[in-house]
Amino acid sequence: MKKIILLLFAFVILVSQSNAQFTKQDSSVVKGFYSEALSTAQAYNDLYYLCKKIGHRIAGSEAADKAILWGDSVLKSIPADNVFLMPVKVPKWKRGKKEFAAIYVGKKKTEIPLRALGGSVGTNGTLKAEVVEVKDFEDLKAKGDLVKGKIVFINKAFDPSIINTGSAYGNTSPIRTNGASEAAKYGAVGCVIRSLTSADDKFPHTGAMRYKDDVAKIPAAALSSLDAHFLHEALQSNKKVLFEMRMECERFDSVMQSNVIGEIKGSLYPEKIIVVGGHLDSWDVGEGAHDDGTGIVQSMEVLRIMKATGYKPACTIRAVLYINEEFGNDGGETYAKVAKEKGWEHVAAIESDGGGFTPKGFSCDAQDGQVEWAKSLMPFFEPYNLFSFKRGWSGVDIGPLKNGSTMLFGLMVDGQRYFDFHHTDNDRFENVNKRELELGAASMASLVYFIDQKVQKEIPQK
Repeated sequence: MKKIILLLFAFVILVSQSNAQFTKQDSSVVKGFYSEALSTAQAYNDLYYLCKKIGHRIAGSEAADKAILWGDSVLKSIPADNVFLMPVKVPKWKRGKKEFAAIYVGKKKTEIPLRALGGSVGTNGTLKAEVVEVKDFEDLKAKGDLVKGKIVFINKAFDPSIINTGSAYGNTSPIRTNGASEAAKYGAVGCVIRSLTSADDKFPHTGAMRYKDDVAKIPAAALSSLDAHFLHEALQSNKKVLFEMRMECERFDSVMQSNVIGEIKGSLYPEKIIVVGGHLDSWDVGEGAHDDGTGIVQSMEVLRIMKATGYKPACTIRAVLYINEEFGNDGGETYAKVAKEKGWEHVAAIESDGGGFTPKGFSCDAQDGQVEWAKSLMPFFEPYNLFSFKRGWSGVDIGPLKNGSTMLFGLMVDGQRYFDFHHTDNDRFENVNKRELELGAASMASLVYFIDQKVQKEIPQK
């Protein structure tokens, strides 16, 4: 009993010491950030406009051009102290108007929805061939010549035992990225995959794929999870199943678009930059709400919250709306290249690209001491229901900024439902919760505040 009392006493002392680093000013500022985010509907209204007035905005499209102009306008209305565009060269690919698929079992024809994978070639009319099902690339290799002249169906589902849906997605994403080229090695004429999702529904999921130089380019598309079940069962009970597909995809020369950048100039150390951002482009289905409209409006909201509450940061706070994360990360790569050329000093970068769900904390890709500092913030954030501060991946867009000194953070959210919407017609404004969206913006603004305070404490005052 005595040992238990001593342990409890030690825990109380530890918590008290952890909380001692925070001041009443910290509490007041952060409370003000959350109050501002939750009592206004600006982020939600911005997301509505982006989704409903502009809609999906694949890189290289006219819709993406409109989104760039919109982002520039919103940042100026905050008003950010400085707003500018950074030219980025991006690919241009069009899905085409007609996408059609049907499964033939004997004389019975069943039409199903289909989504070409981003970057796929078209079918040059209608492609119809026998289907061969494989579980993965090893199974494909084992079947070898059996797939020649046929359409390969790669039926690999999310592992339901993996709690982190992002990890489950990572385990299956190679089938989308490389499936067509792997199938083409053995003479396949087409490739269809089971959508990368844990949901059982009728929404096929698109996403980027790429062709290898040494094999034929064959059409590649995704089936919904329920249609993948149907095709699997048909193949199990019938020796011969035919698949018909028609896609009018086309690739064009690259075009110039832009990252959109707005910033609040630092009052003490304007040369030191803290970035918040997400990607402005989306896939050409749905409205790009969770992926990544929510990250865009949350990043702009960080600047607006600081302006509205009167907080004057010591460092420059910069919101970056990256173009073309989906099709090669040209926006993130270009920003990092320009930053290096201009000698910009980035203290930290924060990315939101996990959807507008309830925030849980932040992952941190940084040095050991920086990760420990991030973990020390947890007692302060617990009243706001952020409990997870740990080492982890930050995000695609800000990844190129990694240099050994810049702290990279990813907003962690409850992502169990994210892949229900990811890359589908179902990724729409109506599927974003207003309060969850606003909590994420306030969480990002609060982390920026603590990073800004950290810089001030570490630099000797004259």
